[in-house]
Amino acid sequence: MLYLLAAIGAITIAVVLWRLLGAERVGASTRQSPVAPDDDPEFLRKLGEQKPKTNDEDDK
Repeated sequence: MLYLLAAIGAITIAVVLWRLLGAERVGASTRQSPVAPDDDPEFLRKLGEQKPKTNDEDDK
């Protein structure tokens, strides 16, 4: 029973160390996920610049 607990502890420590130190070396991607257009301030700024200007005061 003691050997089983020691084996589980050793495996747990190995997995934690691998996740902390080894995952980056294996080639795990650290890229940022793409931003949706409605969440991208640059896209919204360009969209606002392309929008035709209308003068609502002339309609009154």
